[in-house]
Amino acid sequence: MDLSKVMAISGKSGLFKVVSQSRGSIIVESLADGKKMPVFATHRSSVLEDISMFTYTDDVPLKEVLWKIYQKEGGKALSIDLKADSDQLKEYFEVILPDYDQERVYASDIRKLFSWYNLLLEHDMISEPETEEGEEEKEAADETTAEETPKEEKKADAPKKQTTKKARKEDKDDK
Repeated sequence: MDLSKVMAISGKSGLFKVVSQSRGSIIVESLADGKKMPVFATHRSSVLEDISMFTYTDDVPLKEVLWKIYQKEGGKALSIDLKADSDQLKEYFEVILPDYDQERVYASDIRKLFSWYNLLLEHDMISEPETEEGEEEKEAADETTAEETPKEEKKADAPKKQTTKKARKEDKDDK
């Protein structure tokens, strides 16, 4: 699940997908209605990749929480109404993330998370997050292919040393 191109912008409802970058802003497209708009540095915005949920032990990345909801719901939209009262939302969320910090995670946060889940699901943007082991395996595979590259190819790829007349003369003098 790649949430590095999906943003939440303070003061704006919904989520936004990063389309491009301009000189002083980022151009985003609303996932809800498809409208494009610039986001300037003065806007308080967060990439979903950087957001995590408070727990009593470690903070859990948002993509892992979204994946747990996806698994619980069987890949379908939420079975709980977003307009349900706070106690029902908290009970439902406790099933998904039992050790969430109840003092720092508010019902409004849970409601927002659930609406984001439905929006991301609608756009087919939820998938199983990659584990750190998977990333380590990719790095190890990249290293082994680099080691298998013949030395001759490495020499051919290396930039050629440019010498000047003065440097060549100094080399001759040293010999």
